[in-house]
Amino acid sequence: MDIFSHGLYGSIAFGRRNRRSFWLAFFFGVAPDLFSFGIFFVQRIFNLGNNEIHGFTSGPPDPSAIPSYVSSFYNITHSLVIFSLVFLVVWLIQRKPVLELLAWPLHVLVDIPTHSAEFFPTPFLWPISEFHVNGVSWGHPYIFFPNVIFLAVIYIWYFYFRKKEVKEAEE
Repeated sequence: MDIFSHGLYGSIAFGRRNRRSFWLAFFFGVAPDLFSFGIFFVQRIFNLGNNEIHGFTSGPPDPSAIPSYVSSFYNITHSLVIFSLVFLVVWLIQRKPVLELLAWPLHVLVDIPTHSAEFFPTPFLWPISEFHVNGVSWGHPYIFFPNVIFLAVIYIWYFYFRKKEVKEAEE
C-alpha cells in the first residue's frame, strides 16, 4: 500500500480522539515505510553518496540500486514480532497502552496481501520466520482504485457523522 494510505488508515482507525491523536496515528501508520525507505528516498532526491543512483521511474526501482540497509530496516519495521516488543515496552514505560501505535501493525497487516514476492514482500514474522505472502501489488488497478475509493468513503462518512454529532451536541 502507498505510504499516504497507510497514514490515513491508521488515523481513521486509531486517531479519532483529537487532532494530536490523529497525527500521532498518521505518523505510526507511515513509520514502517518512512524508517525503511526514508533515507534512501532522500539520497535519491539529492543523489547523495552514489552517482549510480538512477532517476525516478514509474515502476519500482531496480532492486540492485537499493542499498542493503533498506532491506534490514524493512525487516525490522514490517515485523509484527518487533512491533509487539516495542508496544509492550512503551506500555510499560507509559503505564498504559498507546493506542495510536496500533496504526503500525495495521500498516503491516495491510501490506501482507498488497505486496508481491517480487518486490519487498512483507516479513511480518521476522526474525522468527522468513515466511511471506505473495500478494497482489498495491499499484495494480484492482487494488489501487478500490483503495482510493474506500478511503474517500470512510473519510466522508466519518466527517459527515462527526459534523452531525457536533451539531447535535451544540443544540
